[in-house]
Amino acid sequence: MEAFKEHVGLVVPLDRINVDTDQIIPKQFLKRIERTGFGEFLFNDWRYLENGDPNPEFVLNHPRYTGASILISGVNFGCGSSREHAPWALQQYGFKAILAPSFADIFRNNCYKNGILPITLHADVIATLSKAAHKTEGYRLMVDLEEQSVVCPDGTAHTYEIGDFEKYCMLNGLDEIGWTLQYETDITAFENQNRL
Repeated sequence: MEAFKEHVGLVVPLDRINVDTDQIIPKQFLKRIERTGFGEFLFNDWRYLENGDPNPEFVLNHPRYTGASILISGVNFGCGSSREHAPWALQQYGFKAILAPSFADIFRNNCYKNGILPITLHADVIATLSKAAHKTEGYRLMVDLEEQSVVCPDGTAHTYEIGDFEKYCMLNGLDEIGWTLQYETDITAFENQNRL
């Protein structure tokens, strides 16, 4: 997993609430046995029309948001089933951070484990940032994990909370297995000491 310290990225506003994991990555794409290749199917039912053409009304298809790496959305983002494919699809599409007033717990934890930073900000702040992203082409934010802040182009900073364990792992590019392997020498010594 790639370490996350600070990221400056183009913002795309997805003005929807209760975005569930079946919309993030529809069930028909869960048959893959690889952990890669999900980005192209992100928000598939919203991104594409029935004939397969891109939906010109969907925000990710607007040319001004090409290359966006910070997603802003509404309350309860990532609700629904606990599929880990949802953060895989978001990460493989190119998103590094998601800003919302609230997240489904399992989805939030899956984001941490896959290198995406889920940031909870007050609904009024989210509304202001979303409005700015709509109004200003090329709107960018800086996400600073060490300082736990989201910094606007005018220098305004909004702080957010994150658990110490999640912050440590993301700063160091560790999932739970990587974190455990830091103690491989101690684990091996313990196992050798306690062999019958």
